[in-house]
Amino acid sequence: MAVAPAEATTGAAGGLADGEIERYARHIVLREIGGEGQQKLKRASVLVVGAGGLGSPVLFYLAAAGVGTITVIDDDAVARSNLQRQIVHAEDRVGMAKVASAALALAALNPFVAVEPVHARLDAALAADLVPRHDLVLDGTDNFATRHMVNESCVRARVPLIAAAIAQWEGQLSLYDPARGAPCFACVFPDIPAPGLAPPCSEIGVMGALPGILGAMMAAEAIKELTGAGRSLRGRLLLHDALWGESREIAVRRRAGCAVCGGKNVAFDATAC
Repeated sequence: MAVAPAEATTGAAGGLADGEIERYARHIVLREIGGEGQQKLKRASVLVVGAGGLGSPVLFYLAAAGVGTITVIDDDAVARSNLQRQIVHAEDRVGMAKVASAALALAALNPFVAVEPVHARLDAALAADLVPRHDLVLDGTDNFATRHMVNESCVRARVPLIAAAIAQWEGQLSLYDPARGAPCFACVFPDIPAPGLAPPCSEIGVMGALPGILGAMMAAEAIKELTGAGRSLRGRLLLHDALWGESREIAVRRRAGCAVCGGKNVAFDATAC
C-alpha cells in the first residue's frame, strides 16, 4: 500500500506547503537549489531498486530532501544480519518485507512525500512498466543480471540511471545516460561475470558504513540531477576505497557496438556510442 503525503496548506514558496518551507530551509537558501529547485524535487518521481545497504541511505536522503514520489521495489524481508548496514530497517521489523519497513521509516521521517512500496522481484516486464513512469532510477542491487536488466529498461525509456556497487571496503558510482551522451551501464560493463568471480557481500563481507558512503553519494547525484545543480557523474566513474580513505575517478565513454544503447530500438545516434 502506498504511503500518501500529508495534506497541508500551500505556502508562499510556489507549491510548497507551509511545513515544507521550514523543513527544506537549508536547501532553499542554497543558490544552486533555492525555491525553484525544491519545487522540482517535490514534482519528481524516482524509482529506487533495492531496499538494502545502498537503498537504505538513498531512500532516507531522498525522502529527507523532499522528492515528491518515491517508488521502492524489493522482494526480500528484513533479516537481523541486515541491520549492520541497512539503516532504514530496525530490530522490531525483522521478518517484515523490506519495502514495507522502508515505507514506515520514510513516512516517519517526512510525511510530505509519497512512498510506493512494491514487494516483488524485478523482472523485465515489471521494469518495462515501472521505469518509464519515473524521472530517474537509482539501482542499488547486488547482482549483475539485475543491473543489466535495469540498464536496458532505462535505455529504452531514455531515463537516467544512477548505479553503484560495493564490496568489502570499496565502491563505485556513475550516472549512465546514453540519451544525453553518456555511456550506458553495458558500455562500461558489457559482460555478466562468470559464477564465483563477483561473489555477493554475504560471502565476502562489507564494512557497515560503506553503503552509507556510496548511498549518500547516490542521493547527492540524484538531487543534483533533479534540480540541475552542479556537475553530474555522466561520463565519469567514481571509485572509493574506504580502507585507505581514497577516492578517484576515471573517464568512461559510450562503446561502439554496444548491444544495449547501440540498438535500433533507441531513438538517438548509435554512432556516438
